[in-house]
Amino acid sequence: MMMVGGSKFAGIHGKHFGPGIRIRFAASDAQRQGSPSVEYRDNNTGTVHTFVSDGAKPDSHQSLPIYEMQCVDCHNRPTHTFELPERGMDSALALGELSSTLPFIKKKGVELLKANYSSQKEAEEKLPIAFTDYYRQNYSDLSAARSQDIQQAAKSILAIYNRNVFPDLKVTWGTYPNNLGHTDFPGCFRCHDGSHTEAGGAAITQDCGACHERIAMGEASPEILKTLGLEERISKVQKK
Repeated sequence: MMMVGGSKFAGIHGKHFGPGIRIRFAASDAQRQGSPSVEYRDNNTGTVHTFVSDGAKPDSHQSLPIYEMQCVDCHNRPTHTFELPERGMDSALALGELSSTLPFIKKKGVELLKANYSSQKEAEEKLPIAFTDYYRQNYSDLSAARSQDIQQAAKSILAIYNRNVFPDLKVTWGTYPNNLGHTDFPGCFRCHDGSHTEAGGAAITQDCGACHERIAMGEASPEILKTLGLEERISKVQKK
C-alpha cells in the first residue's frame, strides 16, 4: 500500500510538498534523470540539508541547472503512459487478453515486440506471422487445436506494439521514461538511491517503509485479496 499522505499523516506528498518544505535539485541531463545533488529545506525548523551523490562534484549545485521540485518530476506521464514490452505482456496476461497456457507466450511475445521494424505497417505484416509460425513449427498439434487462441494472442501483442512504438516519430521502448515508482526507470531512485549523502554521512532514505506499508509478503493467497474482493477474479484469469 502506498503511503501517499492525506489529512492525518504527511506521507509521500507531505514529505516533498508539505507546508514549508522546499526541494531543489541539480539535473545532469535534459530529461532530469540524473540528480547529482539535492537540497532539502524545511522552513518550519529553518534547517537545510544538502545531499550529494557518490562521485558527483561538490559544487554540482552551482555548476549544473537547478530545478525546484514539481509534481511533474514524478508524475511526468499524466496522459499517454508508455509501457515496456515486459509490462505490456504482463498486463495483457493479467487481463486475460492472452492465454497463459500457451507455452513460452511471454518470452516469444517480448522477443517479437523488441524486434526492429521500420514502420508500424511492417510490424503489422511481420509480427503476427512470426508469432503463429513459432507455434506451428514448434507445437504443431497445439497450433492446430488452438489456432484461434494463437491468432487472438498475435493481435493482442501487435496492439501492445502499436500503442507504444511509433518508428516514424522515433519513439521506441523507453524513449519516454515514467518516473512514478522505481522498477523500470530510476524514478524515485534518482534521489532515493542510497548514494546521496550529507557531509556528516546521513543519506536520503531508501527504506521501503518510508513510502510503502507492507500488507502481504511471501503468501500464496494473501488475505488482502479476499478483503478487496480480488481473489476470485484473479483465480478466473489464471484458469484461462
